[in-house]
Amino acid sequence: MTRISFNEMQTTIQQAFVKVGMPSDRAETCAQIHTESSCDGVYSHGLNRVEKFVEYVRKGWVNVHAGPVLEKNLGSFELYNGNLGPGILNARFAMDRACEIARESTFGLVALNNTTHWMRGGTYGWQAADKDKIAICWTNTESCMPAWGAKSIGVGNNPFVMAVPRKEGHIVLDMAMSQYSYGKIQVTRLKNERLPFPGGFDREGNLTDMPGPIEETMRILPTGYWKGSGFAVLLDIISALLSNGLSTAGIDKAGFGSCGSCNQVFIAIDPAKINSQNFIDDILSETISQLKSSDPVIENGEIFYPGEQSLKKRKENINLGIPVDDGVWKKVKTLAGL
Repeated sequence: MTRISFNEMQTTIQQAFVKVGMPSDRAETCAQIHTESSCDGVYSHGLNRVEKFVEYVRKGWVNVHAGPVLEKNLGSFELYNGNLGPGILNARFAMDRACEIARESTFGLVALNNTTHWMRGGTYGWQAADKDKIAICWTNTESCMPAWGAKSIGVGNNPFVMAVPRKEGHIVLDMAMSQYSYGKIQVTRLKNERLPFPGGFDREGNLTDMPGPIEETMRILPTGYWKGSGFAVLLDIISALLSNGLSTAGIDKAGFGSCGSCNQVFIAIDPAKINSQNFIDDILSETISQLKSSDPVIENGEIFYPGEQSLKKRKENINLGIPVDDGVWKKVKTLAGL
């Protein structure tokens, strides 16, 4: 893999988005988020997702000029229609609003309907934590995972995010409802590697750690088996009810591709209105200390808190350049006219 500087990647992605008709300022923001995702090691929803985004814009499944419009204001709760605008821009707006409401009212909830793929969900956890807010957010998706006990896909892989601000490094959990997201499976296949643990079923119905057979069957393994399956179903239902939007079944019928016309929920909480800063610092410190004092399974191994690996990868890739799959990078440069 080649390593590319942050600035070169962002500029190239921005050019690709402008070339497909996105206004330059909007393209710059989207390109920055794609690049940050790759810089943090989430290549599947960074550089690797650019070609798909451009395809969706060309098909009319993403309106690069659209933005969220307020449908309901219920005090600490606001509901917006995303108008099939760029998912990154809609989601950033929604989390900003949730944080603004929380700053005044302790708790803010913003729901979005009719939006599009938000790319890396963790982006919005980091965004809120940078504003000193606790965050909880999730999205529903089209059917892309079998319910537990089923062979055919029927539930979404509805990513779920939680974040807590911490001056030494935010604690951020960004998880799919499957053991591995399709993005992680794709990246592993591109590297000609196996998954660390079985991540789905092959055509014979056997659990496998080989990415290719899982992509073929689309029988990805729910996190915690039936638990992840149930979690996915409830996230879907609650997001639809809070946003007055489509369920996974409705998204399937809409036919706007991955996450087209999906719903997202953004919750922000201001912990400083509830606790003293000393109390907050003590809770975080003792929790991290206890984690770090655990005996690792591997000799000289290290225990990481959620988000720590992303911080380490970010520093490494800022210094050395961001690794790219050469084939993917070539396609993005072509999209940018380079």
